[in-house]
Amino acid sequence: MAPSIAAYLTAFSLLITTAAAATGYQNHTVGGAAGWSFNSTTSTSATNYSSWAATQTFDLGDYLIFKTNSNQTVIQTYNKTSYLRCTADDSDNGTFVYDGGSGRFGQALTIDVPLTIVGPNYFFSDAGDGVQCQHGMAFKINVQRGLGLPPSLNQPPPPPYIEPPGPDTAESPPFTVALPPNGGALASGVNLRVAVYGFAAVLVLLQFQ
Repeated sequence: MAPSIAAYLTAFSLLITTAAAATGYQNHTVGGAAGWSFNSTTSTSATNYSSWAATQTFDLGDYLIFKTNSNQTVIQTYNKTSYLRCTADDSDNGTFVYDGGSGRFGQALTIDVPLTIVGPNYFFSDAGDGVQCQHGMAFKINVQRGLGLPPSLNQPPPPPYIEPPGPDTAESPPFTVALPPNGGALASGVNLRVAVYGFAAVLVLLQFQ
């Protein structure tokens, strides 16, 4: 006997619930509409980033989206001392420096930073020898476990990953931009549509059995 329509609907409901859970990761645009910016004339940040962070809930697998330019830097650290000193310590494995690899002043950048470790995460700009950080370009967040890391961020080594320089490469500070991998928060809507269409196709095939 073919399964009843009620059974199909129950299975479909479970599919939607599972797919919705898989799309629970969020992208947080740092500073909202103000972006990640600093006015060097007035020595002020575009907004109060600590106040912005206080309005958000951050979970593993989420991304921070920094809408910025090459006049600022994005430093992520788990070291509170580095954060309080507004200084990036290149020897600290828990501190990461991001930029777009551009040497041009004022070039627009979008930098995507995944959240991969539970607990305190610190962010600041050390441009201007720490002046930007000292004048408001800094904030702390507390990352919760949420749904846990998606498979795309749970494979070693977790991002951000910086490839060591080759033997013929001139030594320079490591810079990288973390791009959202497939299956992360930016791709979850596509995965949901694929799951729904696939289930609908199975329903159609079963009607002809």
